[in-house]
Amino acid sequence: MKYWQLLASFVLAMVLFFFPLSAQAASSSSITRSVGNDELKGKDYSGQSLIGTEFTNLKLENANFSNANLRGSVFNGSVLQQVNLHGADFSEGIAYLTRFKNADLSDAVLTDAMMLRSTFDGVDVTGADFTNAILDGIQVKKLCVKAGGVNSKTGVDTRQSLGCK
Repeated sequence: MKYWQLLASFVLAMVLFFFPLSAQAASSSSITRSVGNDELKGKDYSGQSLIGTEFTNLKLENANFSNANLRGSVFNGSVLQQVNLHGADFSEGIAYLTRFKNADLSDAVLTDAMMLRSTFDGVDVTGADFTNAILDGIQVKKLCVKAGGVNSKTGVDTRQSLGCK
């Protein structure tokens, strides 16, 4: 029995050595379930369930996502300019290379969100919950300057959730 296991392992190793599996990297272009630019510009999506929706390379201006359910959603390479995310649930979401400019994130739930390489310019984070969210250190310092309040849904202090000193 051991002989056959050893032989099978050797044959498998040789097959993988001579015919290796190709590596495929994920990229933003591989996202297929994205919403178009014109469809969201200035639109009102307040209170809607948009769980797991992917927003890729979009310039969103004045869109209203207040109190929307954005759990697990992805904003990849997008500009969220003057977007209203007041009270939105973006927990476990991803915002990679996303620019939040003059956006309203007040009372939003951003727990466990991955927000690396995203920038926050002129945003309102009063009462936002960033518990276990991952942000670049420079952006955390920027947000801590104006952070304050307590999230109405989770009861978590914004400064504490950001780790402000």
